[in-house]
Amino acid sequence: MTHNPPSASELGPVWIMGAGSVGCYLGGWLAAAGADVSFIGRPRVLETLRRDGLTVSDMKNHQHVIPANALKLFEALPSLESTSSTTQTPTLQPPALVLLTVKGSGTVQAAQELAAAGLPPGTLVVSFQNGVGNAELAQAHTPSLKVLAGMIPYNVADLGHGVFHRGTTGSLMVQDDVHFAPWQAVFNSTQLQLKLVPDLKPVQWGKLLINLNNPVNALSGLTLLQEFSDWYFRRCLAALIDEAMQVLRQAQVPYAQVLAVPPEKFIRVLRLPNFLFKWVGKKMLQIDPKASSSMADDFALGRTTEIESLCGEVVRLAQKNGLQAPRNAAMVRLVQAHTAQGAGPGKWSGKALLKALN
Repeated sequence: MTHNPPSASELGPVWIMGAGSVGCYLGGWLAAAGADVSFIGRPRVLETLRRDGLTVSDMKNHQHVIPANALKLFEALPSLESTSSTTQTPTLQPPALVLLTVKGSGTVQAAQELAAAGLPPGTLVVSFQNGVGNAELAQAHTPSLKVLAGMIPYNVADLGHGVFHRGTTGSLMVQDDVHFAPWQAVFNSTQLQLKLVPDLKPVQWGKLLINLNNPVNALSGLTLLQEFSDWYFRRCLAALIDEAMQVLRQAQVPYAQVLAVPPEKFIRVLRLPNFLFKWVGKKMLQIDPKASSSMADDFALGRTTEIESLCGEVVRLAQKNGLQAPRNAAMVRLVQAHTAQGAGPGKWSGKALLKALN
């Protein structure tokens, strides 16, 4: 006899801890699958959702709309023991699954809030964050919960008015665990294709290599499609990835292939002149024209960036092993200098940025 996997409603409520672009996108599609989703985030995002509702969409024209009055929105995470006496409506129910989608710089605070909320021991938490150490950091501050590493491969753009749009391709990955396995069917029943991976650390490093484009795109002030059409910006990205791979190899840290081609071939294609790249790299140009990086969104909103979880991670690994990563270190300085000036869209030319990195 075959048994159908449990439905989202049978598995229990889901909390989105960090309702930004990624959190709203994942939560929106889980709600489409029938999950009871609560969004916990900053007032700026929640005010928009209260006014406009939530719309999630992708480059294949899939879309799901949740009216504002159907959303469960929370600006803070109270102790579960105290929710019945608060004025928050609706009541925040104990979760069966928490998706941790805050920026890397907010991991400790979010984990401490989860630890103080009175969640049942063993509650599943999946870290869908950039970088390679956030799951371990969260686990250290929530010892009674079960934190798993996850990886989101694609870009999600906040288009305004509660619309969160996926502009690139790929499948979610989560550290294989028997307790999370029933959720895989829920994710796969909607536009959140998900794979379980025994060891996610090489995948996280492989994703970090690709995410080194985030600061390049943010400083360019362009869409991803416009940036990838510029030879100089592509060479900036190739230089950062090449240096990072050298550090990983010398430090004997494995990294996985997360794109259709190995990263070594990826950087060779990036360096091709435009007339060849348009032919050889045409699949790389299959990007939604509206898509930009999450760091570009951070610039526009004056928020703290994740540069320390990206280029900074490469620099720290190099220092730990007596190596150098001057280009990634330069990128950290450039991004920090930009945000120190009040942020706003980047205005670097590709030629000037390449010169600064070299």
